[in-house]
Amino acid sequence: MKRTTYAGLIDESYLDQTVTLSGWVQKRRDFGDLIFVDLRDREGIVQLTFNATNQSALTVAEDMRSEYVVAVTGKVIKRDESQINDKIKSGAVEVDVTSAKILATSKTPPFYIEDNVNANEELKLQYRYLDLRRPEMQKNLRVRSKIMSSAMHFMDTHDFINIETPILAKSTPEGARDYLVPSRVFPGSFYALPQSPQLFKQLLMGAGFDRYFQIARAFRDEDLRGDRQPEFTQMDVETSFMTADEIRALVNEWVKAMMHDVVNFDLDTTTIPTLTWQESMDRFGTDKPDLRIAYEIHDLSDIVSNSEFGVFANAVKAGGVVKAIAVPGGADHYSRKDIDKLAQYIERFGAKGLAWLKVTDDGLTGPIAKFFKPEDSQALIAGVGGQTGDLLLFGAGRNGVVSATLDYLRRQTAADLDLVDKTNPWAFAWIVDWPLFEYSEDFDRWIAAHHPFTMPNEEDLHYLDDGEDPHKAHAQSYDLVLNGYELGSGSIRIHRMDIQEKMLKALGFTPEKAHEAFGFLLEGMEYGFPPMGGIALGLDRLAMLLAGQENIREVIAFPKNSRATEPMTEAPTRVETKQLNELGLFVPEAE
Repeated sequence: MKRTTYAGLIDESYLDQTVTLSGWVQKRRDFGDLIFVDLRDREGIVQLTFNATNQSALTVAEDMRSEYVVAVTGKVIKRDESQINDKIKSGAVEVDVTSAKILATSKTPPFYIEDNVNANEELKLQYRYLDLRRPEMQKNLRVRSKIMSSAMHFMDTHDFINIETPILAKSTPEGARDYLVPSRVFPGSFYALPQSPQLFKQLLMGAGFDRYFQIARAFRDEDLRGDRQPEFTQMDVETSFMTADEIRALVNEWVKAMMHDVVNFDLDTTTIPTLTWQESMDRFGTDKPDLRIAYEIHDLSDIVSNSEFGVFANAVKAGGVVKAIAVPGGADHYSRKDIDKLAQYIERFGAKGLAWLKVTDDGLTGPIAKFFKPEDSQALIAGVGGQTGDLLLFGAGRNGVVSATLDYLRRQTAADLDLVDKTNPWAFAWIVDWPLFEYSEDFDRWIAAHHPFTMPNEEDLHYLDDGEDPHKAHAQSYDLVLNGYELGSGSIRIHRMDIQEKMLKALGFTPEKAHEAFGFLLEGMEYGFPPMGGIALGLDRLAMLLAGQENIREVIAFPKNSRATEPMTEAPTRVETKQLNELGLFVPEAE
């Protein structure tokens, strides 16, 4: 019984044709001499009809149960008018089965194989092979596949060469923690799984491959969240002899092609704004702003510097800032209890409280309204662009804390009040002119904002000289943002040895430590490296957004959970002592 088409593709164009289908039993309804079976495959569902006219097929249908694998042959006929289902492609027809065969039986699944199933996520991950049968998951992975196909086609037609880089590589201090792989041949030595192909693709530019592309696996041992996994996939690009503007223009066309191929959206790349990093932080409190939200952050520090409200005045005097957002319609939506919940959440950003006011026709109301004279109230309202009915939410203190707080409040209130612009479904933006360095609280030191091989702006090169402050320098780097997510990060790379040595020195590397960590790259630079630059787009995040999901686990076939474990195979697991001995490793017994 060779399959002739997919069940989910059957429609009225197949009327009176004989078809052979294979798939899973979604549902069975038994009326004695008449049995209906919904047959499911990767394309969707079609209704099968079994009746006494074909007794042998009816007998087989009597034994069918949910998730049995079956093959059938039959004639496509019209459904009765009263039975038409407009929600599925095959809803106007059914297959009158003449022969049937059960190919495999199934135990009762631990949850229903249907969308919006009420099942614990851990259970779905444990039985991921069943969860992947759900139509939504099938759609998600097909979106991912379309992105990959479109990306490969674009790069192939633009003269990029697809080159694989090693998975087992040298551990280099690039930021996040490495996943290490012990060597059996060299006991005590370790490979590292790559955090990105960064060093290899720069070496490829030095080797003369001026257009490199790869859909690459990358690994980082870091805390997880909804848009992060320990292993992920990036669409990696590197070029020689192109400026940052030229690279961004190329990426715009690449993204335009993928949006058309995957979601049939014609992206107008001329409307993609370019914001400096500082502008993005000032207006939105984040370097990955969601531009579908109309209201922005406003700095009120000058207005409140002499305020009678001590929290505001003292914050400014201590060198901090006071900023606010005006949430349209928020005055009626949020009760004091609702605002208290927001205040409790922002404690994780270091905020010590949440000051708020409501705008009425008569001015301001709220717990701190008494501290502001009428003229001060009007200045506040004007400073934040407030209107009657708005809720004003304030942040006061260190700029970093205030930015993180108001970024969260802006996104959360927009979600609560449905203020995300639905007429602009795909809000792309470029963020440029990043600081070259950033201070890491985790490492308690300055680190490279992107990576140690990012070229500073030409006018900032002097900051890397002795006696200057390198942390004032900005980078020739650029991030592509979509709907509040970092979609890709890239930069012009350092290709001159003198600049690279200064950069590593600013990061605290001695010449000996620099050559120990990056000697192969530094040596390569001595043989004539071309000017180069590139970008890596996150395949998982792009697939998540284009599939309309909120977690990248929904677009990865076999993901890890929030604890970085894989419930289906139970990885990571302990291994036998013999394997450890071969690797020269000792692991203490678990308590």
